[in-house]
Amino acid sequence: MREYLLTLCITAAVTYLLTGPVRKFAIVAGAMPEIRARDVHREPTPRLGGIAMFFGLCAGLLVASHLTNLNELFERSNEPRALLSGAALIWLIGVLDDKFEIDALIKLGGQMIAAGVMVMQGLTILWIPLPGVGTVALTQWQSTLFTVALVVITINAVNFVDGLDGLAAGMVCIAACAFFLYAYRIWFGYNIEAAAPATLFAAILMGMCLGFLPHNMHPARIFMGDSGSMLIGLVLAAGAISITGQVDPDALNLYAGSEREAVHQTVPVYIPLLLPLTIIAVPAADLVLAIVRRTWRGQSPFAADRGHLHHRLLEIGHSHSRAVLIMYFWSALIAFGALAYSVNSASMWIVLSVVILSAIGLLLLLLPRFTPRAPRWAEAFVPPRYRRRRALVTPEAPEASGDPATAPSRAADAPDGPEEAADGHRAPVTAGVSGVNGATALGHRARLGDRGKAGSSR
Repeated sequence: MREYLLTLCITAAVTYLLTGPVRKFAIVAGAMPEIRARDVHREPTPRLGGIAMFFGLCAGLLVASHLTNLNELFERSNEPRALLSGAALIWLIGVLDDKFEIDALIKLGGQMIAAGVMVMQGLTILWIPLPGVGTVALTQWQSTLFTVALVVITINAVNFVDGLDGLAAGMVCIAACAFFLYAYRIWFGYNIEAAAPATLFAAILMGMCLGFLPHNMHPARIFMGDSGSMLIGLVLAAGAISITGQVDPDALNLYAGSEREAVHQTVPVYIPLLLPLTIIAVPAADLVLAIVRRTWRGQSPFAADRGHLHHRLLEIGHSHSRAVLIMYFWSALIAFGALAYSVNSASMWIVLSVVILSAIGLLLLLLPRFTPRAPRWAEAFVPPRYRRRRALVTPEAPEASGDPATAPSRAADAPDGPEEAADGHRAPVTAGVSGVNGATALGHRARLGDRGKAGSSR
């Protein structure tokens, strides 16, 4: 465990220290597009955060290869090299997209090629344990298609959810933490060495996300871009592929009967293995809903819009930070709920806890719809958001008149922020050095008064 923690800390430190210089490089390189219609941030913000995350991945693998216990992993398995090869290819495609906005089909082809590179080097699914059937061996073509499909789905699920400051990095970090605990238990609890690469990948992935999050939390100073979102999606998928289908059910010794009965008995253990997308169920659901929504409208499934789950949370009335925390809550509930069920499926306390926490989550989702208003006599003792709104009208001139004296009252009802027009839409902001979101030495940091309101940033 100490070597995993050391690898995690080195990865996080390298990612954190490199993100600042990468941000300055992204500004100079012009990887800072103007505000788009689907964006929720107001200031042009540099991308290319995936550069720092990729070098953090390389540092983590390099350190692990020189540690006493983890060094044996690199000698026995070729999976770390396969991960590095696929990650380098998908990272390069993401960097080009952050700078030049390449076509979605080209990105899809690059994702499939990166997955194919990992398959060629041995990072693939060999068999699938099915309840009531037993272990089903896959042919070479079936193994390749299943692996490529899992990689592409996971990459795009993470890419789709990357719409708010700190959202994608935080959700993937939560998923990686749950997956690390699961893989570590399989390796050391049951002495199954096939789970060792997945444990290492999860530790490195946590370090990448933790090192990038301080720069990406609201208000974000830099975005990871496709170079980062596709990269962490691929690493997450690689961990699931590394452990899925390579662990023999009989090696767990949970049942002394036949292989079919062993698989049936170990269904709770294989939930995170057979369904790795449960640890990113929220972005996966967002991906499915986006494809259905866009196809129903006659659009391309890759056409961008403002219908994602995080956009809907902002429309309900949640602030930026609260929307991100709600998404964190649901990701942690699903990921750690599946982890707890895999440890002890017979405990009713686990099911009851998940049900109660789900009810709390639904209450948090609908909280803006039921914002209470305090009575007049209690308004002095409650926060401003719970007070009744009062119109500011001067006694000399009524609000309905066209007298200039009514300007203060009309100004109070005007849209928030200097960048919003009368119809509620934000005016686009031109990319420039002095207006960059999250200042460093290259420009003054803009301070907007409505940062905490829904839809006020990315």
